[in-house]
Amino acid sequence: MFILKNAWISIKRNKGRNILIGIIILIIACACTITLAIKNTAIDLIESYKSSYNQEVTISFDRANMMKDFDPSGAEGRESARERFDNIASYTISDIESFADSEYIESYYYTYAIGLNGNNIEKAEIESNNDIPNGYGHGKEPNMSSTDFTLTGYSSLDAMSEFINGTYTMNEITDNAWEIAFDGNYVFINQELADYNELKLNDKIILEDEDGNTYEFEIIGIFKENEEGTTESMSMFSNSANTIVTNASAVTKITTNNEDLRTTINPTFIIDSYDNVEKLQDEFYEKGLDENFVLQTNEEEATSGISSIKNINSFATTFLTLTLIIGGIVLFVINMINIRERKYEIGVLRTIGISKFKLTMQFVLELVIISFVALILGAGIGAVSSKGISNSLLENEINSSNERTEEIDKNFGGADMKGGMPNRGDRGEMRGRGMPVVEAYDSIDAVVDIKVLLELLGIGLSLVLVSSIASMVSIQRFTPLTILKERS
Repeated sequence: MFILKNAWISIKRNKGRNILIGIIILIIACACTITLAIKNTAIDLIESYKSSYNQEVTISFDRANMMKDFDPSGAEGRESARERFDNIASYTISDIESFADSEYIESYYYTYAIGLNGNNIEKAEIESNNDIPNGYGHGKEPNMSSTDFTLTGYSSLDAMSEFINGTYTMNEITDNAWEIAFDGNYVFINQELADYNELKLNDKIILEDEDGNTYEFEIIGIFKENEEGTTESMSMFSNSANTIVTNASAVTKITTNNEDLRTTINPTFIIDSYDNVEKLQDEFYEKGLDENFVLQTNEEEATSGISSIKNINSFATTFLTLTLIIGGIVLFVINMINIRERKYEIGVLRTIGISKFKLTMQFVLELVIISFVALILGAGIGAVSSKGISNSLLENEINSSNERTEEIDKNFGGADMKGGMPNRGDRGEMRGRGMPVVEAYDSIDAVVDIKVLLELLGIGLSLVLVSSIASMVSIQRFTPLTILKERS
């Protein structure tokens, strides 16, 4: 009680000096509050961006491995390479299901494409007898496909990468499109193909395979391709004009009916960690994947979007460190001056029997009381300021996230278009396609929370201890008689 009473009397007696110390600590507390708020906000955004991307692997053809022993110098070498290429074992849906049965894989999705011809619709193309201008080759571009249309089946919303990345945008869609899109013979067709064949929503189209088997589909959506610039080929139509989008189940039924159809399968696997990619690749090889295929991850894509936020986080950390170093030095110097000014007071108190420990505790308690008041005021000012500063620094990231979400909604039909995008609650898997769930911080609690306050309290105690070293050392070193002699 004596220590507390003496500390309080000393604080009131030396108002000017203590107010100066309080102002310095208040400035440090305010700067630290804002910096900690920005730092924690940046960390939250980084985690949000990381969680917005699933850790994915895809199967890619290893061209380098295929070509490493290729000898182009003779016909024998070229023939050997051709045989190797023809003997590459492709994978099937059954293989994908087998690959996905792994402790390293959380889920998967895929696209499944086949070529079909039209029965009651025509391929969108216009043949021209004119020569192609210089720069585009000579003569008419050769037909690279033996079928009219590519029927692409998606296993889930998450697999619809062309709509997610903005290559395709939905123009028209039926009210119940997303309720039935992944179960049954329903399709989305290109606007150019629809115009070419005078098709509209709910019309029926009939496709057939090369054996003459026919398959009827209902149109539930019409999309367009967002082309930038011009295409390399001389064509009036976009690359996707003759692409018809459906679900993977519909394609599977067709391939089951006709096993001779040529198919293209592109799976994506969601894994638990990038660290397990090599183990997973070895497991795939053991399960029959041809060694001319390798696994590739989306790690670079997943981390590229957070570089600017990491820079802000690094800046906040550096600024916080410099603030604490400079603040600690300033407080230490002021406290040394304070001890020198109160040297006679220390000598008197020691002479009347006050122990070194109690005297040290008194000086530390004085600084604790001043620091506590300054920290509260600094935290309040910092809390009010941090919301605007944090959102200002991170405005681009927050706006980018919101714009990305709105853009994807628009690509799938948009909130203003009938049918629209499926409810967010029904597309949890979509987070894996780079849709960060980030919102602007619109309240103090969202930035300056209990974590920041605890960190600030720790910083305040550290500063008190650092600046109190001068008083601790001096009081232990001073002797009462020496002090009083110097005074006289």
